Amino acid sequence: MVTEQSWRRVGRDGGLPLFRVAGIPVLLAPSWWLGSAAIVVLYAPMVERLVPGIGGTAGVLLAATFAVLLGLSVLAHELGHSLVALRLGIPVRRLRLFLLGGVSEVMRTPDRPGHEGLIAVAGPIVSIVLAGSFALGAAAIPHPDAVWLLIAQTAFANAAVAVFNLLPGLPLDGGRILRAGVWAATGRRALGTKAAVAGGGVVAVLLVGWAVLGLLDGSEDRWLRFGVCLLTAWFVVAGARGELSAERRKTWPEGLTLSQLMQPVLQLPAESPVSGALTASAGRGVVLVRADGVAAGLLDRGMAERLATTSPHAPAEQAAVPIRPETVLLENETGDELAERVMGTPAWEYLVVDLEGRPSGVLRREDLKAALDRG
Repeated sequence: MVTEQSWRRVGRDGGLPLFRVAGIPVLLAPSWWLGSAAIVVLYAPMVERLVPGIGGTAGVLLAATFAVLLGLSVLAHELGHSLVALRLGIPVRRLRLFLLGGVSEVMRTPDRPGHEGLIAVAGPIVSIVLAGSFALGAAAIPHPDAVWLLIAQTAFANAAVAVFNLLPGLPLDGGRILRAGVWAATGRRALGTKAAVAGGGVVAVLLVGWAVLGLLDGSEDRWLRFGVCLLTAWFVVAGARGELSAERRKTWPEGLTLSQLMQPVLQLPAESPVSGALTASAGRGVVLVRADGVAAGLLDRGMAERLATTSPHAPAEQAAVPIRPETVLLENETGDELAERVMGTPAWEYLVVDLEGRPSGVLRREDLKAALDRG
């Protein structure tokens, strides 16, 4: 359940909370207002040129309406991603609208290429449906006027959103579709990520090239095109690099086994003196067990050392970190599953158990992170 306090915290992290859809918080980032203001400034003069007789105030109102319609269209695009993710059992943290569009923040990576492809393609499909609907609405107006221009421009904007997002490069939807295809063909998600990151580089180069071409041709919108293209190219490159970095953090290195990383585990009574527990640990993880057989937690070495300096005979349980379900790993989980779970769960140590639930070792987060960085 999302409490009022946590809802305010989500807002501080990502923008102004608007509402929830299917339990997903929808936020408006501060940069969205900048983008909308730019649309109003650029769109209002075009309205006055294309629709003679429209006054300045009416032009501004139409431009502001177009900015709102564009924002709602982007929201619908992102809801396409989010609702499909929920349908596939993948939770969504939040949906955020910002300067260059929107983002649906899923809380875990799809475990099948088909799921990744379905989530990615859902957004462009929504934009294509919206473009067709607005185009039909514009066609139904017999005499072009200001309303026709508004509807036609919204149809064009949705078509542009769909086409741009289908370009085969991360972090765009087309890049995710490309990754899903390579992943399905090779069985290697990391290879798909590398291919889609390369595609993102190509998209960025093409954007810069088109911007420079506008300057050389002396087109009327050359400076606007130049600024938008450079900003978008930067967004694509930054997003692609972020995707590559995230993939490396959760891709298990070839040839590495869990047994090579985890420490042996030792079980001690929870009431053992903390100084004795420290001495016995010596390079091993320690599970502290109460008299009733219930685990009190894992011994936190740093906490135990601090406690031992002041109260060496204090029960070791006072320096225990509770064992939560999300910090328990199965030794037969695949490497990629282990990496994603560990890197996505805030903890320093994780208890590894066998198929019968018996402790078989302790994995330290820093050991896994070092192995992933090397791999």
